[in-house]
Amino acid sequence: MKFTVQQIADVIGAKVEGNPDAIISKFSKIDAGEEQGLSFLANPKYTHHIYTTKATAVLVSNDFQPTQALACTLIRVENPYLAFAQLMTMYQAKNRPIGISKHAAIAENVQIGKDVYIGDFVSISEGVVLGDNVQVYPHTFIGVNVSIGNNSILHSGVKIYHNCVIGNNCTFHAGAIIGADGFGFAPQSDNQYTKIPQLGNVIIEDNVDIGAQTCIDRSTIGSTIIRKGVKLCNFIQVAHNCEIGENTVMAAMCGIAGSTKIGKNCIFGGQVGVNWHLNIGDNVQVGAQSAISNNLKDNSVVLGTPAFNASDCIKSYAIFKHLPSVVQRISDLEKKVK
Repeated sequence: MKFTVQQIADVIGAKVEGNPDAIISKFSKIDAGEEQGLSFLANPKYTHHIYTTKATAVLVSNDFQPTQALACTLIRVENPYLAFAQLMTMYQAKNRPIGISKHAAIAENVQIGKDVYIGDFVSISEGVVLGDNVQVYPHTFIGVNVSIGNNSILHSGVKIYHNCVIGNNCTFHAGAIIGADGFGFAPQSDNQYTKIPQLGNVIIEDNVDIGAQTCIDRSTIGSTIIRKGVKLCNFIQVAHNCEIGENTVMAAMCGIAGSTKIGKNCIFGGQVGVNWHLNIGDNVQVGAQSAISNNLKDNSVVLGTPAFNASDCIKSYAIFKHLPSVVQRISDLEKKVK
């Protein structure tokens, strides 16, 4: 697909500086641009590449001021990174597959919306509802009475267990598992365990992204809930009866124990662990590899194991890393005193 620079600018409400008739046919990195490529400049540390890039056009901010001659055409927007993402999304939508594979196994009473794609060896159970423009890639399983909203995408190997509810515009990457049993076992007097049936489900609201191999467990009773706009990276575990507030984001390998409630607009670094039955407030920021063992108030910024105020943690670490030399000095002093 080919577009002129002006056509692209018109779509995103941008201003062109350079050749509006230049042809764009691909997306390019700014440091290794290609002819007919479109790139973007958002991070100042890459500014030097704009003077040497071979990309035909570059999205830049409205306040960008070049200090050298440019070979590329500029497309000025308020937020180049966001505009680039929007253009890629539009391109992806125009090139998405449509149709139902003859190798898919689909129960008779499944409701399928318009312009749906269902790939090879997909298994769709009784009572499933698929909205318009849903894409279900090969080797995906959808359990009984699952509902999936419009424009949602299930990549290869996704498993969605029975009775789960998925909103609109959600994306599930390869191997994600939604609705597996929560880790519920009652200890017995003989040190064995009795399994507690997990009778609830998982509810995922609109505009949620779930990374590859991430698992969200169904609740014991009621629902495990992922609110709208949540973004979860790869290899994340969300246990039963948890709730994650809207627009919260988590980097890879976080683990959230059962019945924990996390507020909205929170940011979790990679490998964060959260204990069970906790309440995490809104706008909380948690540094990578932190372990949360207590409730956190709104707007907390924490770090460490166990996690506490990030500023205090950094100061403490500055002292902690010198402890061996401090201990040696104390030992030397004790010997002198004796």
